[in-house]
Amino acid sequence: MKIAIIGYGKMGHMIEEIALERKHEVVARIDAGDAFDLHNAEVAIEFTTPATAEGNIRKAWQQGVPVVCGSTGWQVEQLIQNEKMQLVHDGKRIIALSETGKKMLVWSSNYSVGVNIFFDLNTFLAQVISQKGGYTPSIQEIHHIHKLDKPSGTAKTLAEQILANGRINGECPIESIREGEVPGTHTVTWDSPEDTIVITHIAKGRRGFALGAVMAAEEIANMQH
Repeated sequence: MKIAIIGYGKMGHMIEEIALERKHEVVARIDAGDAFDLHNAEVAIEFTTPATAEGNIRKAWQQGVPVVCGSTGWQVEQLIQNEKMQLVHDGKRIIALSETGKKMLVWSSNYSVGVNIFFDLNTFLAQVISQKGGYTPSIQEIHHIHKLDKPSGTAKTLAEQILANGRINGECPIESIREGEVPGTHTVTWDSPEDTIVITHIAKGRRGFALGAVMAAEEIANMQH
């Protein structure tokens, strides 16, 4: 698979490392200020900033290249609607399909395999607790001081899952903490007068996020062949 990496910071370097380990070819590495030439890439993987993600995706589409995007804090659904593409939301990922049914965008707030298991657990727990009643949910997310969006996209996804599956009146509050170089810790708490239920996912580094993104790119490339 020929991959273009858009955003060649720490995450971009980790994506390249994993892509090469999995016997793929990195044909373009694009960072801020670089010429936007994807060199006949089969798929682009985009991890940049909320301010630049949409523009990067549009440029990739202009060259006919589908995108796996992990940038959070921007209106991905609005972009898909503006481009009159079909929007598919499975509760964990947002997918844009062209008129011919080709995947042109896969967006997730978190590509980590472990976090996606956590998403499944969060949905299941919300469904079970909603049948019992008596509990109030809240979320805490902790990230490194360099993270630009607050709350994190992962925390927003967790809250959306709870509200969609838990029949909760009102909102699910999110506490955001920025400290040190924390890769990402997410805790969902269900509190009642009698007891408290807590589930937590703790990322140990960026590798899990990068691996999941490369796997998503593999899915797109395999569908093209």
